[in-house]
Amino acid sequence: MKQLALDLAHPPLPTLENFVPGRNAELAHNLRRLADGGVRESFTYIWGEPGCGRTHLLKGTVDAIKRNGSSAAYIACAPGTQLPEDVARMDCVALDDVDLLDAEGQVAAFHLYNALRERRCALLAAGAVPPVQLRLRADLVTRLGWGLVYQVHALTDRDQARALVEHAATRGFRLAPEVCEFLLQRARRDMPSLLATLDALDRYSLETKRPVTVPLARELLRAAGVGNA
Repeated sequence: MKQLALDLAHPPLPTLENFVPGRNAELAHNLRRLADGGVRESFTYIWGEPGCGRTHLLKGTVDAIKRNGSSAAYIACAPGTQLPEDVARMDCVALDDVDLLDAEGQVAAFHLYNALRERRCALLAAGAVPPVQLRLRADLVTRLGWGLVYQVHALTDRDQARALVEHAATRGFRLAPEVCEFLLQRARRDMPSLLATLDALDRYSLETKRPVTVPLARELLRAAGVGNA
């Protein structure tokens, strides 16, 4: 129980494998192709409301590219962000929250775009709004809109519930509707954490020889100090 609680206290790292696509299947497929070397030059801009999964996708793609032996960097942008000197030599760079870049950062991002394009490498960028609504310098906005542009759609409650039920089935048990509803109300709402909670709940069920029920889930979440169980 102690180890399971510790696991839940530290959410799993975002990967392309633990991203549940929902309505983002095409985007997820293209990012997997990029990570697998299926495309050489790629410029992609993704946007969506906070919590939709855009940061997960950027970090997951960078992780996959690195695991496949290429160089990649994830950079969270903010006012005052300075890009690393060697970033233009990467095979892929992911710039998150580009809409927060100050004037100097925008100039650096513009030159980074041109350098990566000249080397036929990849740039992924993410922001809260589509390119046409970005309040950035015009030449940078133009370049961010030249490649593929996707809105990242947040998962609905129905999408999350379906993903939990399907994941439980792959582990060999049926997730009762009331347990699914409890997890969606009380556990962390991002999908990697929800799936990790379900895995821990399954292991706890096997260890204690008790069925997966709401009381069992409540015990696990309380032990981990997660949510308001």
